[in-house]
Amino acid sequence: MNTNMNNQTSAKLDANNLKILEDQLNYEALMNKKFSTYAGYCTDAELKNLCQQAAQKHKQHYNELYNYLNSHQ
Repeated sequence: MNTNMNNQTSAKLDANNLKILEDQLNYEALMNKKFSTYAGYCTDAELKNLCQQAAQKHKQHYNELYNYLNSHQ
């Protein structure tokens, strides 16, 4: 019975957690955009590749957070 109650409580996110998720989503989106822009400026192939990898990693983090948020609606 206690497990059932915990599942119902954790199924919905409170306002504080929603704000934290919103901030983190904004951060990941910004970092993706920045690293994509940096990659466009790079002339060195190795540095360009590192920036593209960082952009992709932040995009992945954004998508994971977004999916987590959607799973708790």
